[in-house]
Amino acid sequence: MDDALVIAGREYRSRLLIGTGKYRDLEQTREAVEASGAEIITVALRRSNIGQDPDAPNLLDVIPPDRYTILPNTAGCYTTEDALRVCRLARELLDGHTLVKLEVLGHPDLLYPDVAQTLQAAEILVSEGFDVMVYTNDDPVVARQLAEAGCIAVMPLAAPIGSGRGIRNPDNLQIILEEATTPILVDAGVGTASDAAIAMELGCDGVLMNTAIAEAKEPVRMARAMRLAVEAGRLAWRAGRMPQRQFAQASSPPEDTLE
Repeated sequence: MDDALVIAGREYRSRLLIGTGKYRDLEQTREAVEASGAEIITVALRRSNIGQDPDAPNLLDVIPPDRYTILPNTAGCYTTEDALRVCRLARELLDGHTLVKLEVLGHPDLLYPDVAQTLQAAEILVSEGFDVMVYTNDDPVVARQLAEAGCIAVMPLAAPIGSGRGIRNPDNLQIILEEATTPILVDAGVGTASDAAIAMELGCDGVLMNTAIAEAKEPVRMARAMRLAVEAGRLAWRAGRMPQRQFAQASSPPEDTLE
């Protein structure tokens, strides 16, 4: 792999990360994950069973940890203490697993992050040996602070969670990318394949999504579309786009034309 995504020292072929919420059932979850080609699968511990309830269906039966990297997340947490509790529970349930996705929300309707509590939680988790991928807003200063706190990936939103509005903040994302010292992945806002491609064409290291796939009319087909979009966007970024010009320029040179 000459272009692997490296997270916590491990190489991944896919730069698409997907969630497991909102699907019709576990079978559809499994089919969408397989179609996406994703290797890192995020799981909301406050909403999904990965062993907390031995009498309920276990998500890990269809997303086995020996095949996928499970990324427990703190979705639904509104305080530092709640987020810490969820991460510590994940480590216990997954036999010492330290890779987590941190999000501490500050508004129940907007689902924007509480930046102060997110930074506080990140610092504590890093000190406890966790590998923290962190959801944040699109503030370049905050992104830098989270990286300096030891987060292994910074994940700014492109639009509000679940909105499907696409990349609303390319200028902010570009600044974050230019200053980045750690992988930058768009998290939240993607609605369709072109949004994922745009994020990758900006130079993002990856895209994480859930609702865009799970709420599509055909989730499994959309999962495959997102896979192709992320691959195409990454290839386009590596290739380097042509310059944008104010006026037209003929495809054929004007010199030496036949009379």
